[in-house]
Amino acid sequence: MTDVQELNEGDIHEKEITIIVNTREKTVTTKELTVDELVALAFEDPPTGEFICFTITYRRGRGNKPEGTLNEDESVRIKEGMVFNVTATDKS
Repeated sequence: MTDVQELNEGDIHEKEITIIVNTREKTVTTKELTVDELVALAFEDPPTGEFICFTITYRRGRGNKPEGTLNEDESVRIKEGMVFNVTATDKS
């Protein structure tokens, strides 16, 4: 069996979930996303620097917390159609 065949067979079990990040549709195959993963989805070339921080808000989320804000070390369980806004700010 080739590497491509093994990869394709593994992909069959992963459900694709469409979310909106900064007004753009993104497709992911994980049930949970971290702040770093959301920043990577939001920016092709994320701003960097000592004083850069990111604010992430979401809506249309799961269960009893359908909207909120993520802190630096948090993650969030996602669902189809969930909406994220990721902004970069300079703390200086």
